[in-house]
Amino acid sequence: MLHSAFYRFVALAEPEAAAEELRELGRALGLGGSIIVATEGVNGTVAGPADQVEAFERRLRAGAALQGALRGLRFKRSVCTQPPFGRFKVSVKPEIVALGLPASPPRSNADLPDDLPDEGDVSHLSPAAWNELLARDDAVVLDNRNHFEFRLGHFRGAVDPGVHHFRDFVRFVEQHAPAWRAQGRPVAMYCTGGIRCDKTAPWMRSLGLEVFQLEGGILNYLQHAPAADGAAWQGECFVFDRRIALDAHLRETGTTAEQVFDPAHPDEAWRLQRARRLDEAD
Repeated sequence: MLHSAFYRFVALAEPEAAAEELRELGRALGLGGSIIVATEGVNGTVAGPADQVEAFERRLRAGAALQGALRGLRFKRSVCTQPPFGRFKVSVKPEIVALGLPASPPRSNADLPDDLPDEGDVSHLSPAAWNELLARDDAVVLDNRNHFEFRLGHFRGAVDPGVHHFRDFVRFVEQHAPAWRAQGRPVAMYCTGGIRCDKTAPWMRSLGLEVFQLEGGILNYLQHAPAADGAAWQGECFVFDRRIALDAHLRETGTTAEQVFDPAHPDEAWRLQRARRLDEAD
């Protein structure tokens, strides 16, 4: 089986119609997965037999879905030994990733976003370029994920913002940005698949920070970095499905939800219960 993760920031005038198109495509191919659609784009993961997942990817890249909005879409792949999802779900939400960032100035068009992140600008670093930046002694390596994800695995020398809620990341950056600016330190930021970094980078630059991002996130890094270069990654990578965690070769590790979450934290106690429900679902 194959797992495929993707996202694209693109203005969608009719997210409900786009969601229905994706539902029909995923169900026709018999896939499992979870996809979020909003006026700012699409963010999803699908899984199933390799040929069916590849057919899904081809349809998206060819423009058959969402009126051509996803041409050239990149996918982060990993192999599955068990079905990661119990069903195929497509939801329409206000954002494709919610991070609790400070409100942006009012837009000229309230219905469609006009300030979407640029997923391909020069701040996005390939795995090789990322390793070069990590070798510098002046860069702040910032983990843009939850605290429990950092505990499970992270890049060598990375800073943990201690995120238990969306607002924790904002608070951490606002507290440290003045010192980083004064010291002339660039911020090298990473997350699981890249979407959180794409969403937060413009806001961080508005604080006067020089920000670089790991292109495609941890999943892309582990998929494409040579084994020797991948040594910068330490531990396991949490994934939001039944597999729970992947090793540096994107293989399932056998780590359980009980080993990941600390019930002493309310947000992690809730996540543990949710993970158990997912594992029990048909």
